[in-house]
Amino acid sequence: MPVAEPGVDGALDVVIINANIHTMDPHKPRATAVGIIGNRIRIVGDTDKVLSLAFDRTKVIDAKGKIVLPGFNDAHVHFLDGGFSLANVNLRDAATPEEFEKRIGDYAKKLPKGKWITGGEWDHEKWPGTPLPTKEMIDALTPNNPVFINRTDGHMCLANSLALKLAGVTKDAKDVPGGFIVRDPKTGEPTGILKDAAMEPVWKVMPSPDADERMTAAIKASEYAASLGVTSVQDMSAGRDVDLYMALADHGQLKTRIYGMNPILRWEELAKNGVRAHFGSDMVRMGGMKGFADGSLGSSTAYFFEPFTDDPKNTGLLGEQMFPEGIMLKRVLGADKAGLQVMIHAIGDKANMEILDIYRQVVAQNGQKDRRFRIEHAQHLRTNEIVRYGQQQVIASVQPYHAIDDGRWCDERIGPERSKGTYAFRSLLDSKAVLALGTDWTVAPLDPMITIYAAVTRRTLDGKHPNGWVPEQKITVEEAVRAYTLGSAFAEFTDTKKGSITRGKLADIVMLDQDIFTIDPVEIQNAHVVMTMLDGKVVYERK
Repeated sequence: MPVAEPGVDGALDVVIINANIHTMDPHKPRATAVGIIGNRIRIVGDTDKVLSLAFDRTKVIDAKGKIVLPGFNDAHVHFLDGGFSLANVNLRDAATPEEFEKRIGDYAKKLPKGKWITGGEWDHEKWPGTPLPTKEMIDALTPNNPVFINRTDGHMCLANSLALKLAGVTKDAKDVPGGFIVRDPKTGEPTGILKDAAMEPVWKVMPSPDADERMTAAIKASEYAASLGVTSVQDMSAGRDVDLYMALADHGQLKTRIYGMNPILRWEELAKNGVRAHFGSDMVRMGGMKGFADGSLGSSTAYFFEPFTDDPKNTGLLGEQMFPEGIMLKRVLGADKAGLQVMIHAIGDKANMEILDIYRQVVAQNGQKDRRFRIEHAQHLRTNEIVRYGQQQVIASVQPYHAIDDGRWCDERIGPERSKGTYAFRSLLDSKAVLALGTDWTVAPLDPMITIYAAVTRRTLDGKHPNGWVPEQKITVEEAVRAYTLGSAFAEFTDTKKGSITRGKLADIVMLDQDIFTIDPVEIQNAHVVMTMLDGKVVYERK
């Protein structure tokens, strides 16, 4: 190899050769090699050409034919919560109430008196008969530890009696707009299940983690993301955690690029401080405002036009941020005019329609510009609203794992006819909407291979839909990867910097152990990342 001094133009720092590269760049979709200088991609082409530009000091990575992709960009996570969840009690796969109780009891034995038990990610839909858990199931196991453990969707939690007492949630407590206290039908006493806004009293009395605990959780989350090939995340609940992420980035401890969202309730504060959409560095950015229109399907709080099939008196809950009437429109108008990006959680069909209506009014009043409005989840849609996503250029930020999870019981909840517009990935793409893929971690696993598997196969977790639930809404592996890379980058205004393996873009690259484009789609969930590169540096290698 020729010799060159570091920093000399054209002296490649790293080359990846003999690779099966899917660039996600429509102008050059395939290649076998990539060359990197510093943290940028310098050349994308064939192995002989790229290798001819290598020097003695160039690090050569021989992919030996493996698949190479842009780093995955998870468009919807709760990153710090994810870090904490790695150490919390794990209830996600507790298949019976008895297993649920045992895990909580075993976990409580390891804790000092007074230590809160949180996290959990339980799912009663996996239990025979799908009963909701109650405080009586865990009170005797946790007499000295307040418990507040969330369902996988985060829209309802179970509190034990001690936690309810500390929060002042009694038989006399009133329901609030956007929230619901589940009560014993005979006694009127709270069962321990609190939905959406009704959870607030408990959140208020829970102690906040200290600085060291938060730092540890963030580092764990970043290392875990790197192990899965996730090089960027969009943290829907970052808030003031952005300062923590910036400190980690300054000390070289962050292995994940983070776009941190703030609650839309804070839009005026951010606007006054000069924050605008995608404000910050390549590592840590802010300027996105997250709002809520309704709850979730699993908690029966998603907001629909028609009642739930299994609960004829319930059409769901319009979120508390939608009250008083008209307030969300004012918030979105103000945030958009200030140059902030707006993204609203909407699950039910009526919630989606109301947010699309708000977005249309804002465009009419504030004028045309590159604003990239988003709807998070875009879960249950009527045909009219699917078409509007494309017409209004609203980004659909979707989480395919929810489809194979909820698909086990969704038809019972809303009926098969409404289910046809559920997780409508194919129809949304056909409407010319941009899809941005994510997981909603910790609600769902962070692993992109499971997400792609879900989008491509739609095989429900219970094995009852081997050909896919609502199979007409499947998308291809190519479309799923593109939505997970370039689509997610577009959703955060960084598609000119990342999302494809293109000359001049950031060198965020992953290598897989299997060719997910050619193997049986059912096997995609078993593929693994063998190398993750961020800024041209290897941040994870599979042992």
